[in-house]
Amino acid sequence: MSKQLSLSTCYNSIKPIKQLDNMKQQESFKDRVIGLQGNLMSFAYQLTSNREQAEDLLQDTTLKALSNEDKYVDNVNFKGWIFTIMRNIFINNYRQNVRQATVIDKTEDLYHLNISQDSGLNTPEGSFAVKEISVVLNSFSDDYRIPFNMFVAGYKYNEIADKLDLPLGTVKSRIFFARKRLREELKDYR
Repeated sequence: MSKQLSLSTCYNSIKPIKQLDNMKQQESFKDRVIGLQGNLMSFAYQLTSNREQAEDLLQDTTLKALSNEDKYVDNVNFKGWIFTIMRNIFINNYRQNVRQATVIDKTEDLYHLNISQDSGLNTPEGSFAVKEISVVLNSFSDDYRIPFNMFVAGYKYNEIADKLDLPLGTVKSRIFFARKRLREELKDYR
């Protein structure tokens, strides 16, 4: 009985030591994140070129790293792990901003060009240019016009190929030749 008591006493005395080790590891993790704040701020500023956006990116990265501490593996480069988190957040935010800045033209054929909100359409020159582009695009045969307009509308090559039941290479070449012809027809607008 005294052996059992001594084993349970040993186990109970080890348990707080493990909890203390876990607390030290957590503090160490937080200290490491805080220690990289200067480097992360520099990287964030390189990505955004804007102090306020860099600070937001730094804050998002720090929060994400701290909330995903359990996903960090000790044998992984800590600095690289944190910088990858920041880069991925930046890329996701950029993609989201691009999607929000796109206006979808809901005309009859649903394949007109998507243009950003600051496209210059409010000026007479801008609306004239869009009309000229539309005239040139409408002069294309459906084989070239539809894949090109779908690509500009945000479809990926493989999605266009699936929707039009065409080989991927055919879709890519038709879009390439549509771009080339559009450049040739509208060379005065460069």
